[in-house]
Amino acid sequence: MSWRDFFYFSTGERRALALLLCLITIAGIFLIWGDTLYNRQQAEADAAAEAYPDAPSNNEATDRATYAHPPADSRPRQSARPPYRRPASHRSESMGERVRRLTDRRPHYPRREKLAPGQTIELNTADTTALQKVPGIGPYYARRIVKFRALLGGFAHVEQLGEVYGIDAEKYAELAPWFTVDARRIHRMAINRLPEDSLRRHPYINYAQARVIVRQRRRNGPIGRWEDLALLEEFSTTDRGRLEPYLSFE
Repeated sequence: MSWRDFFYFSTGERRALALLLCLITIAGIFLIWGDTLYNRQQAEADAAAEAYPDAPSNNEATDRATYAHPPADSRPRQSARPPYRRPASHRSESMGERVRRLTDRRPHYPRREKLAPGQTIELNTADTTALQKVPGIGPYYARRIVKFRALLGGFAHVEQLGEVYGIDAEKYAELAPWFTVDARRIHRMAINRLPEDSLRRHPYINYAQARVIVRQRRRNGPIGRWEDLALLEEFSTTDRGRLEPYLSFE
């Protein structure tokens, strides 16, 4: 094969080769023209930047316009309700008052009207609400007084108020002038019928005394009067003064 045969092309091949050369030439022209155009625009932009250094670029202007006026679809929907306004009472509350209000978890009792000087309360009929009208008595002392009164069967005299748990001599002196006692309202104990455990619940009867009362009833029958108890060594003269208002010999 000669070199002429190597470069021999048929008619179809020559047409395809010519078309390929044309396409390569056109592509090269476009590449050269594009680079030239880009270089020219870049040079103009650099010149404008040097002439007006504070002017925003096209991209910056476009971005500002875009974010200043976003499309309608991208804007958040606003509620038709009016904006929330804090009440005037909340706006006037100081930070310290708000902290105290939120952190103070102590129970708040309603303020009660107190007795005027010279007024008194009957100790055997007053409930906890009435007792709290006495200056110096709150819910704690009122409950203690009512509980001790129930155990006794009633107060025989005002001095017994000093026996209530938590009331010392100073507190008693403060409270005593506000009370009177109606001893007719005392509920007496039927010592001939009550069992031993019921007798022991009374504040003035101890275990030994309750036991000897029941034993005396079994041996000698019902106890008829205080003198029958006075014969027993478990009971003293002091006990008689304390217990006599509360005993029933029926």
